[in-house]
Parts: sequence; structure tokens; C-alpha cells
Amino acid sequence: MSDPSTTVAHQSGMDSADPRRWVALAVIAVAQLMIILDASIVNIALPSAQEDLGISTADRQWVVTAYTLAFGGLLLLGGRIADYNGRKRTFLVGLIGFAVASGIGGLAPNAGLLFAARGLQGAFAAVLAPAALSLITVTFVAPKERAAAFGVFGAISGGGAAIGLILGGVLTEYASWRWCLGVNVPIALVTAVAAFFVVHESKAHGDTRYDIPGVLLSTLGLVSLVYGFTEAAKAKHPDNPTDTSVQGWGAPTTIAFLVVAVVLLVAFVLWERRTPNPLLPLRVVSDRNRGGSFLVFLFVGAGLFAMFLFLTYYFQINLGYSPLKSGFAFLPFSGGIIVTAGVVSQLLPRVGPRPIMLPGLVMAVVGMLLLTQIDADSAYVAYVLPAMLLMSVGLAGVFIPASSVALVGIENHDAGVASAVLNSSQQIGGSLGTALLNTVFASAVTGFFADNLRNPADAAALTPPALIHGYHVAFLWGGILLACALVAAVVFVNAKKEDVPTDSAPAV
Repeated sequence: MSDPSTTVAHQSGMDSADPRRWVALAVIAVAQLMIILDASIVNIALPSAQEDLGISTADRQWVVTAYTLAFGGLLLLGGRIADYNGRKRTFLVGLIGFAVASGIGGLAPNAGLLFAARGLQGAFAAVLAPAALSLITVTFVAPKERAAAFGVFGAISGGGAAIGLILGGVLTEYASWRWCLGVNVPIALVTAVAAFFVVHESKAHGDTRYDIPGVLLSTLGLVSLVYGFTEAAKAKHPDNPTDTSVQGWGAPTTIAFLVVAVVLLVAFVLWERRTPNPLLPLRVVSDRNRGGSFLVFLFVGAGLFAMFLFLTYYFQINLGYSPLKSGFAFLPFSGGIIVTAGVVSQLLPRVGPRPIMLPGLVMAVVGMLLLTQIDADSAYVAYVLPAMLLMSVGLAGVFIPASSVALVGIENHDAGVASAVLNSSQQIGGSLGTALLNTVFASAVTGFFADNLRNPADAAALTPPALIHGYHVAFLWGGILLACALVAAVVFVNAKKEDVPTDSAPAV
């Protein structure tokens, strides 16, 4: 670790002459890439993991939501840990912890341990990601160099999902789904060793108290909410369509978890209003424009994560794609966002956020609804590809303006919190959306069987059309969630082009 004199010199700008700062950027970028990869790499492997470990249709979403929920729910705390305990120290702990959690997941003999490992991955990602962003901020003090560093960071964040989809397909097809997790172990450990030698230490001073009650109330409330959705799916799912012993959304366990979630989340808001050191300063989210951008990211995350989940199953189960072919099938979506993002970045200072966000959200809604037209033998080029491209172009017009709007009128000392809330909104939205739409999907498939199954011997023949019906219903609700994002943008976002900051850091 660096001594205090090194830290002082570093923060005063002397590091601008340090030739190792670009090597440090490369190390930090690898860590960021690993975090982004893990949000998408497991999607392609999920059908194989579900079959191997006997995971039920209702529970399979925990492979995704355990990671995103822990990541989003603990991200604000992770940022404070990095600031208070030392950004380099937190970065190293995050890398090592991520490696250990990935190894546990890759070796998991059952579903429960896999879910726990994914949650642990998300928790360590929640301290690793803000530490990485903070290290870039303190390592590059010259405005031009900092802009270049953030450009690299943003490119990694944008392209990482595409790389994860391809890598997930390669590892699942030619090795095992377990390597989609195990591959993180050597990468994280090598990155940690490199970071120890090239990254400088720095930390914040002054009041360094943590809002532990806020962490517990928010995290437990969100977990209870997701678990309530999962219990609703367990009550009615296609693994046992004739089971009438429970009542779906009306089941006592479902109601209990949802009520507990509401109580805990309301208590979280009340606590944040009165504590002197809030995890989430309510002034950050109470502003009209910032609150609107957070809602947009919440609803977009809810629809987008679920789209990846159901298309993965459609490709592999219904169309018979290999994991690798499934990964390449998603590539146009990531490519569309990356290409369009460059155009949007140029337009934003000229026209402002609303003229870009609103048409972008309309395109995303239309693209999602186009997916309700797929069938068991639909041609990818005719049905899936147009929907993907429409959504990718539209969402590129949402992510960049919404990220900028999230920092409108924000004070310098709250900028990091606002960026973290933005990312948390997307991750938490992804968790809730995946759980909710998986429940809707399971109920729709069960309902299809109930309406059409006359002879148990016909169950196998009815399964493909039942799954297609479930996808249609899930994509319809995905479109509704994106439409909610559109409504939030119309109602709350009124920032003009002159209001948008031009030198802000990207969201974590």
C-alpha cells in the first residue's frame, strides 16, 4: 500500500507525470470488464446450468437476480467503503472476493450454492465497481487525460456485454457452463497482483460513518420483494401444471413476502429522512429531472434484463441454437448500442435530452412488442433481428441522455452518489423485472396447459407452443415496463440542453 505522503502527492496532481497511470488504467479497465461480463455471460449458460442442477422454472431467475440484486442493493455502501477505507485496498479486496465467489459458483453442486455464489459475486462487484471509478478520478487529474480515461472506461462498459455473450457461448459449448464463472478466478487474481504494484492508494477524510440500518432495510426489502415474485411463480409453474394446492399471487407466503417488502422499503425512506449520514441522501432523488432519470433506468432495466433471459431460452430451446450461436444472435443488439451511442453523444449538447430520449423510448417499446410476433419456427432475420436493432438504437438514445440528466444540478459532493444511484436503479430494475416477468411467464405457460391439455400424454407436444405463449406474454409486459419508462421521461424530464453537464463521469 502507498504511504500517506504518496497519497498526498498523488492527489495534488504530481501523478500526472507518472508513466504508470496508463498501466493502472489498463488494470482498472480489466476489472470493470469482468464486472460487465458477469452480468451477461451467465445468460447464455443458464439453460445448461438449469438442466445440470435441476433448477425449476420458478427459481432459475435467481441466477440472474441474485447477482444484480446484491450489486444494485449494495452499490451505494460499496462506494462509501471505497472512499472511507481506501480505494486501492477496497479494489484489491473486491477482486479477491470476486475470484473466490466465482470459484464457488463454478464448483457449485446444487442450485442453492450457485445462487449464494452469484449473490456473493454481486456483493463484491458492488465494492469493486465504485472503487474502480474512483481510482480513475483520482489517478487522472488533467481534464483531457481524465476525459480519455473515462472514454476507455465507457467503451469497456458498452462493449463488455457483447463480449460476455460471445464468451459465454464459447465456454458453454466447448467446455462447460461452469467455466462461465470459473474464468473469473485467474483474471481477478492476476489483476489484483498487477493493481498492487501500479495503483496508488487514496481515501476520503472527515465524517466516515456508515448507514448500516439503511443498508439492511433497503437490501432486505428488495430481497423480500423479489422473493415474493418468486413465490408467486412457484405457486403456478409448468413443472407441475396440475398442482392446485396453492393460489399463486394469493398464496399466504407470496402475500407475506410482499407485505414485508413494502414495510421495509417504507421504513428505509423514513429512516433516510432522519439519519444524519444517509446511505441515499433524498435530495439526490427528489429533484424532478434526476428522479425521472432514475425511474427511466429502473423501468428500462426491468424490461431489458428480462428480454435477454427469454430470448436466450427461445434461441436454445425453441430454435435449437447452440450456446455459441445464441451469443452471436445477441451481437447486433450490443453493436447497435455502441454505434448509435457515438451519434447520440454528438447530438446531446445540440438538442438536449428530451428530443433524444422520448423517440428512443418509443422505438424500444415498439421493438419489444415486435417480439410478441415470434413463433416456434420464426426466421431470426425476419422477426428477431429487426426488433433487436430497433431496441438497441432506441436505448442508446436513452442511456446517454438519462445518465447526463442524473447529474443535472447536482453538487460536487453528491456526484458520486448520483452516479451510483443511476447504476443501482438499472440493476435493481433488472432484478425486479426478471423476477416479475419470470413469474408472468410461468403463469402464462401453466394457463396454456390448463386450457389446452386434455390428455397427459400430449404434454410434450404442447410444450413448444406453451413456451411461445409464455414468451409473448412476457414480452408484452416487457413492453409495458418500457412504456412506463416513457411516461416517466415525459412527466419528469424537462432539462434543456444548457442544463446537461458536459464533463461528468460515467455511471459506475
